[in-house]
Amino acid sequence: MVSEPIAARAARTIDPSAAWRWVHVGVAAMAMVATLPGRTHGLGLFTEPIRASLGLSKESYGFTNTCATLLGALFCLPCGWLMDRLGTRVVLTVVAVALGSVVIAMSQVSGGSSWTLNVALPGDGVFSVVILVNLFILILLTRGLGQSALSVASLSLVGRSVGQKPGLAMGIYACLTSMGFIGAFAVLRAFVLAHPNEWRSPWAGIGVGVIVAGVFFALLVRDGVLATGAARDSDASGSDETSLTLGRALCHPCFWTFGLAISFYGMVLAGTSLFNETILGDLPFGIDDIDARKEFVKRVFANVTLLGIPVGLASNLVGGWLATRWSLNRLLALAMGVLAVALSMFLLLRTEALVYVYAILLAAAGGVIAVCFYTVWRRGFGPAHLGKIQGAAQMLTVIFSAIGPLLFGSVSDRLGSYLPLFPYLAGASFCLAITAWLAGLPKKPSPVAMNGE
Repeated sequence: MVSEPIAARAARTIDPSAAWRWVHVGVAAMAMVATLPGRTHGLGLFTEPIRASLGLSKESYGFTNTCATLLGALFCLPCGWLMDRLGTRVVLTVVAVALGSVVIAMSQVSGGSSWTLNVALPGDGVFSVVILVNLFILILLTRGLGQSALSVASLSLVGRSVGQKPGLAMGIYACLTSMGFIGAFAVLRAFVLAHPNEWRSPWAGIGVGVIVAGVFFALLVRDGVLATGAARDSDASGSDETSLTLGRALCHPCFWTFGLAISFYGMVLAGTSLFNETILGDLPFGIDDIDARKEFVKRVFANVTLLGIPVGLASNLVGGWLATRWSLNRLLALAMGVLAVALSMFLLLRTEALVYVYAILLAAAGGVIAVCFYTVWRRGFGPAHLGKIQGAAQMLTVIFSAIGPLLFGSVSDRLGSYLPLFPYLAGASFCLAITAWLAGLPKKPSPVAMNGE
């Protein structure tokens, strides 16, 4: 007599679609890791062998990469628009397969037609770069399909899957993403060290891996779960989950507060990651011997890189937990404040221990900022136009990440050191922290038609 009511109650409480949403969290993390060939860190592993095989100068290759990155940011908007109309599964799969195919094609690139750009500089200087047309197009597509479109698809999938209270799930998503990148870099780094002059075969292998991931996306993503998830959340809360259109989201301070703060962090991260060792080399550690100083900086640089990994993973999880209890704008303000402290103390670094404190603060802030970026769009603006809104936000982050290396490199070339830039970065981070503290999410978005703007 007792077992029937218990079984019936268990049948009612077990929700297969709710459990499958956790599968979507893992798939979304896999999709974000699959953006690796379209990101600076992924392409950067093979920069030198690519340049050597194609006969490109650093300036020509850098200019090609920067232009491709900026133009590739435009892929964010149509990807978001397509996801809102065609569904997540189709777009995620097609983008992944297309990215993998482009990466394989790039592994076969050789010389071809080129453009030469010559710009006269003040004095007798000339800015001269050579752009290989086929290489430029392929890098543009890897940037556009990887860093832009596939990132938007990943964010949209996890945003549509986790419902209106996504904090912990977003923390797990951020942690899984970080672990995936760490694993991928470990494998590629081992190959690069063993075969420093080879890039075509591992690059083609990455393309094959991305295509295989696209097949998994087609098998594991269920658009029906995404659709019923929003309805179930609404029923559970007793009210309809309303949404803002992209136009109305762009008019709300929340979009620009979160978008600019997170993009600013991406800019700082891109610049410091690319020049990290030489930035540390600018610090006055009190070591006069040049060789001893170089050895010291290399060791500290390696330790900082390793130290940032567990701190970042832990802050992903802590940030996800805090996002279920704090308002997101206050959480972002805290993270930006910690970032400001880290940047402001950089000029004071004189000992190895202080460098590690700086690295811990930077990684901790970054982990929480990532969770805020993943979480805010669904919670603040609703699910109806999530793809377009996340596409616009991702485009902003891509543009800033392209500016970062240019900014750091230009300051170093013109002023002889990276150090003068850090007080300005710290001041900007502090201002963004105050803005985030004062800003809030849209209180009650007005219901809009779910089929378009």
